[in-house]
Amino acid sequence: MAGWDDVRRIALSLPETSERTSHGNASWRVRDKLFVWERPLRQADLRALGDAAPAGPILGARVEHAGAKEALLADDPGVYFTTPHFDGYPAILVRLEEIGADELEEVIVEAWLVQAPKRLAREYADAHLGGDEEEPAGLTRRTAPAPGRPATAPRSSARTRSR
Repeated sequence: MAGWDDVRRIALSLPETSERTSHGNASWRVRDKLFVWERPLRQADLRALGDAAPAGPILGARVEHAGAKEALLADDPGVYFTTPHFDGYPAILVRLEEIGADELEEVIVEAWLVQAPKRLAREYADAHLGGDEEEPAGLTRRTAPAPGRPATAPRSSARTRSR
């Protein structure tokens, strides 16, 4: 089970990340680009989700593309979900109380890689992910490629080697 202290620790450990508060909710940015944020459910979300609406803290996280989002939703619907508000937007919602620390770190790092400038993301990938990846962005661990894009190797194997 993860919490906001875990999110904060992981996010702020990434280069050029800052934390902000907006409307009482925390968010983390890399060079002013939002990559993860506290996302309480709104009334419209609660109506749309009905009885399936989760209780507890919810993290919003950017993903590379719709294929990545759909793969996460299919992979573990007990952890990942979305609302109509995010239809067509490359972001996923995460039940913090249901995700393990290692998987949370992967989600946050991947969201950071999606939003970080390419050079900064490449430098981070070279130093921390084994540097053997073609493009350091996206939740490739268990995702299908976006339409028209080639498949990429799973990132988790590179992360395991670097630890």
